[in-house]
Amino acid sequence: MSSRFKVWDDQLPHFVTSTVVGWVDALSRETYKEIVCKSLKFCIEQKGMLLHAWVIMPNHIHLIFSCKQGATVSGIMRDLKKYTSRQIVTAILENEHESRKDWMLNMFRFTAVTNGGADEFQFWQNEFHPITLDNADKTQTRLNYLHENPVRVGIVWNPEDYKYSSAIDYYSKHKGILPVVLLG
Repeated sequence: MSSRFKVWDDQLPHFVTSTVVGWVDALSRETYKEIVCKSLKFCIEQKGMLLHAWVIMPNHIHLIFSCKQGATVSGIMRDLKKYTSRQIVTAILENEHESRKDWMLNMFRFTAVTNGGADEFQFWQNEFHPITLDNADKTQTRLNYLHENPVRVGIVWNPEDYKYSSAIDYYSKHKGILPVVLLG
């Protein structure tokens, strides 16, 4: 990992991205997005995550978060990805209405074998590219990028209309489905 993507201070906000292997649109189903939300909520309540902003796209997630004392960005991301990977693959396996089941599982299995993984399936790409948000301009640029993502791909007209995002917390007086610590 290059020094550009190392975490130097876990208490500073970091912009991270996790992408489904092969850019598979596995997160297009609400049931799979809910697994990610449940895991994020657990990380907030039990792992020391201070979630500042988030969005779940069809094939990747963007997060901005920092950590309480004693927690680490790398540790939280490891646990989040490990748990969600297993839960989503299980949900796909058990979903008798999943029309893309065989194709997705073949992609996840192929990637696991190709990368020499210990698990039968690999859901997430290995890296998450943490970018430290150590000044106001960098922070605002990443917040805008994250919240505008569903608009850019045509999911919604306005950022705050997307359920699986913290945009509503930033652009309105309403609260979203996950608790966030707003950035100035």
